[in-house]
Amino acid sequence: MRRIPSSTGMFALSSRRPRLALAMTALAVLALGACGTAKTTTGGEQAVRAEAVGTRQPAPTLAEIQEHIEQSCPPPGAPPVPPPSPSAAPPGEEPPADAVVPIAPTAGPEVELNARDWCAGNLHEERIAGALLKLADPTPAKVRTILNDLGYADGRIHDLKQSGATTRFFLDLREKGGRLCLEGSAAGEETVVDKCVAPATGPFTPGDRHR
Repeated sequence: MRRIPSSTGMFALSSRRPRLALAMTALAVLALGACGTAKTTTGGEQAVRAEAVGTRQPAPTLAEIQEHIEQSCPPPGAPPVPPPSPSAAPPGEEPPADAVVPIAPTAGPEVELNARDWCAGNLHEERIAGALLKLADPTPAKVRTILNDLGYADGRIHDLKQSGATTRFFLDLREKGGRLCLEGSAAGEETVVDKCVAPATGPFTPGDRHR
């Protein structure tokens, strides 16, 4: 997957990273065994819905994801897991003069999302990306249809707009005092879904973010 520019300010986008094996394992356990949905032959919204749904494999329901979060993720408000400290040079060895010392982030999802948000975000990321990955011609209507079918109400979907062959969106997943949101870029095999940080209180207003 390609990288997309990070967001700063109110909605900070995390750095790109490989999808976590934990989330993949959890989704494999939750995946349903049902066959794909047949296409609808009528026109209008039903045709858009059928075309969108027909391109993806069944995903765990939102209720299953929420149940898994309740059973497996840390409780609300659990502090974030600190990033690992840079490894020290072995005894008797000096680090190279041009060695780059990793700097721990001071803002963004890694430090602003609590442990429950981080755990839940992994599951939502994999589920949504898997549903959008093989979507041909990802228009806003098709992306909204898939998100709705996954159980995400329109009130949680924000700033859904198309730019070229890519449709971008934000998803407000705040609950129980958390600040989790997702920023998505639906672009076929280049689809990216990643965590972002929403305001602690108040309405979700992605238009106020700063690039």
